[in-house]
Amino acid sequence: MSDTLTDAPPSSPPDNPKPPGRAKARVRNVAEGVAVIQAHLRTLPSSPGVYRMLDDAGNALYVGKARNLKKRVFAYTQTGKQPARLLRMIAETITMEFVVTRSEVEALLLEANLIKRLKPRYNVVMRDDKTFPHIMISGDHAFPRIAKHRGATGASGQFFGPFASAGSVNRTITALQRAFLLRNCTDSIFSTRSRPCLQYQIKRCTAPCVGYVTEAQYAEQVASAVDFLSGRSQAVQGRFAEQMMAASEQLDFEQAARWRDRIRALTNVQSHQDINVEGIGDADALAIHESGGHSCIQVYFFRGGRNYGTRAYFPSHDKTAERAEILAAFLSQFYDSHPPPPLVLLSDEVAETELLSEALTLKADRKVEIAVPKRGDKRRLIEHALNNAREALGRRMAESSSQAVLLEGVARVFGLDAPPRRIEVYDNSHLGGTNALGAMIVAGPDGFNKAQYRKFNIKGPVTPGDDYAMMREVLTRRFARALKEDPDREQEGWPDLVLIDGGQGQLTIVREVFAELGITDVPLVSIAKGPDRDAGRERFFMPDRPPFSLEPKDPVLYFLQRMRDEAHRFVIGGQRIRRAGDIARSPIDEIGGIGPRRKKALLLHFGSARAVSRASLQDLEAVEGISGTVARLIYQHFHPDA
Repeated sequence: MSDTLTDAPPSSPPDNPKPPGRAKARVRNVAEGVAVIQAHLRTLPSSPGVYRMLDDAGNALYVGKARNLKKRVFAYTQTGKQPARLLRMIAETITMEFVVTRSEVEALLLEANLIKRLKPRYNVVMRDDKTFPHIMISGDHAFPRIAKHRGATGASGQFFGPFASAGSVNRTITALQRAFLLRNCTDSIFSTRSRPCLQYQIKRCTAPCVGYVTEAQYAEQVASAVDFLSGRSQAVQGRFAEQMMAASEQLDFEQAARWRDRIRALTNVQSHQDINVEGIGDADALAIHESGGHSCIQVYFFRGGRNYGTRAYFPSHDKTAERAEILAAFLSQFYDSHPPPPLVLLSDEVAETELLSEALTLKADRKVEIAVPKRGDKRRLIEHALNNAREALGRRMAESSSQAVLLEGVARVFGLDAPPRRIEVYDNSHLGGTNALGAMIVAGPDGFNKAQYRKFNIKGPVTPGDDYAMMREVLTRRFARALKEDPDREQEGWPDLVLIDGGQGQLTIVREVFAELGITDVPLVSIAKGPDRDAGRERFFMPDRPPFSLEPKDPVLYFLQRMRDEAHRFVIGGQRIRRAGDIARSPIDEIGGIGPRRKKALLLHFGSARAVSRASLQDLEAVEGISGTVARLIYQHFHPDA
């Protein structure tokens, strides 16, 4: 790609764009916007590229790509042919930025990336961009493990997916363990085992950690699992059936029963597939339903001929946008961060299908076909996806309507000027002063915004049980950073209401934090559990207002309870993860130079980390693989004054 072309200094560099904010462009007329565009036309080449239209706050209004930049941008000066939406965009345009690319395909890929990063107001924007979970069979160990994996897939193993949800991955892994008896423990735990764990006892692993199975035998288990996940399930089940019959003929009915259970586990994996299409292989099916200016795109994932689940998306777009336009924009953004399969099935014909196919082929490094099936099993699949998209959009619109009513109720109860668009709820958790954690959840017109949730590891020092100090630290860190990053409050990250789990004491602490930071215009509410911690008898505390309660059957009270409980669930879950990590860690891990092999030797010799800490220097030197120097290192770690 070449450098940015612009007649004026860019508001922000193209490779580090400014995020979208709240700042509103001043009122301008269309003629002023056209004059800006015409000024750029003089230096524009007739080459492929990407253009950005920016408002007076430097926010991206629109990102587009073109086969011929000059021709495409010139079209915006022909105002008689533009719809009202684009006329508003032209009027708000203060300047433009351009990037010349080598081809239109490259421009399409760059456009999708920029739209996702900048979220321009006049583009179709994909809202949810979470990574999908995969099943990983590790490749960097003699006895590979099976595990759930999120994030980039690399050369460290074989990856199968994507799955639509973590739940579907977990269920599949459990069934695959029953069928193929693969380990799911971490390498560090594997290296320190001296006897089989519970997974072996419940027949989900062959205990390679203690030599109950050879490397060659385990490799056969892995190969069968890979065959099954790659779509060769019939062959795998056939082999298992032969093994069951052979064991039965030899009157080894116990072994035959084990093969029968493994066949049932494979059948269980297949029975969880909602809909399957004969001969579809690896493919995604996308169907769009539009109603009332809103749309839902339902995505089905098929890998190895099996359905790995479905997910609904609700892209942000102008109410006048057409279905084909929305689907095409979604397609390029969706596969910007997800590897496309060989076949993509769509419910609607989209513009520039060949260009999209070429771009996805370039990204996947293999042929990607985009098709709109008209008949047969694939069309029935699309019809099924359309029905699901229609139902999902109906539920979404109903929920949004009720959510709007609830937010109006919150504004009424707490005396806010308008229904809040962003509510932040805070809670803390600790166990006897250890693993102290704070958490923030965010709710708004679209429900819980989990992408905005945050955890705060309490750095302290905090006296065990001092909830006030924990709350002070969390709120100070959150809003001091917000003031530093957005002092003018132009971006979307500022709350319209802060809800604290606690009583008058917690409210006082938060008021002190806000006073120190100079924040005076963010409404604060503290919600305390009622007598005997009964739900429905909560007390609400606000500055300069007596404590009050709501009627037990008030829908607003139930809504506030849900937010409070969600914050509690989130912080408790985070603390459990930290606690589990502490439990899994051993004091031996803190000793420099002690790797998995020496750790295993020490635990096998002494039986526990506590016994290692109490061992004499001579006892440590007697352990196989522990030299005198290492023994002294271990001894000095546990006896620093010796």
